[in-house]
Amino acid sequence: MPQFNWNDTKNLLGKLTFKKALNGAKVFASFYVSRISNKPVQWGYPISISFEPTTSCNLRCPECPSGLRAFTRPTGMLQQDFFKTTIDEIHKELLYLIFYFQGEPFLNPDFLEMVQYASSKSIYTATSTNAHYLTDAVAKRTVESGLDRLIISIDGTTQEVYEQYRVGGNLEKVLQGAKNIVKWKKELNSKTPFVFFQFLVVKPNEHQIEAIKKLAKEVGVDEVRFKTAQVYDYATDPNQLIPTIDKFSRYKKNVDGSYTSKNKLVNNCWRLQHANVITWDGLVVPCCFDKDATHQLGNLKDQSFKQIWKNSNYTQFRNDLKKSRKNIDICANCSEGASVWKE
Repeated sequence: MPQFNWNDTKNLLGKLTFKKALNGAKVFASFYVSRISNKPVQWGYPISISFEPTTSCNLRCPECPSGLRAFTRPTGMLQQDFFKTTIDEIHKELLYLIFYFQGEPFLNPDFLEMVQYASSKSIYTATSTNAHYLTDAVAKRTVESGLDRLIISIDGTTQEVYEQYRVGGNLEKVLQGAKNIVKWKKELNSKTPFVFFQFLVVKPNEHQIEAIKKLAKEVGVDEVRFKTAQVYDYATDPNQLIPTIDKFSRYKKNVDGSYTSKNKLVNNCWRLQHANVITWDGLVVPCCFDKDATHQLGNLKDQSFKQIWKNSNYTQFRNDLKKSRKNIDICANCSEGASVWKE
């Protein structure tokens, strides 16, 4: 289950309006009606959307298409005018905006201006960063932008361990970036952003779980949260990333040494019901598991967002999932979409 922080939750609830609450109720109701009827029902519009600031990244993480430079889709930067047009259309229903899909958001020079624009529309804004670009000046602008949540990916407490997954990364830069944010929150007397270290638990770093908790306290971030790793070739785990600590693994080890997913893969998905992803160039895809945008449900250059949400491509994808989720490639290695909603 998601972790709870009262101050962060209070801030999120402060963004609610009657229209957003009504939209949320429609989405929840349609999810349960869909489960009971075994037919795709979609009332309302997304509660949450992920907007991709860029596909560019400074690191080379082994399970990331951006890091591996393995995209078949074009790379580029989200443009402000395009972003604002979409936000203007959907902000009255939208509660939560994630400025992240692939890439490092702070590489987009207009990133913080877009955060500020979304914040001005009373949308809860969040992003995830490797923190290499959080200089003192950028940290100050980040706090001033109104960003509500800042996730700092830090997968080791020593450079030797950190760089085994965050290939090309510099742990000292990450820690200094985090310290800069903490400093400016105090200087500006700001309660936001809610800052936490996100520790992706993999085999090379699992022995540092207690150490990262201690380091977080020393730096002054609000929390540490642990994330399980999605491994593409999980059956054989060629990069030896699947941790030995069972609760931090999405996979279970078989007697022959291979792995299988723990997820039951029921034909329901809460993520598909309440959220989706928009790439930097306007492609609308079902969720963050479609990293290469192979399931394109629409293009914002051709249709408005609300038209895409109700179009035939979306309807067909929802129908396909209700029939057989395991036959959809991006759903077959997913432990997130249905995990919260027990059958």
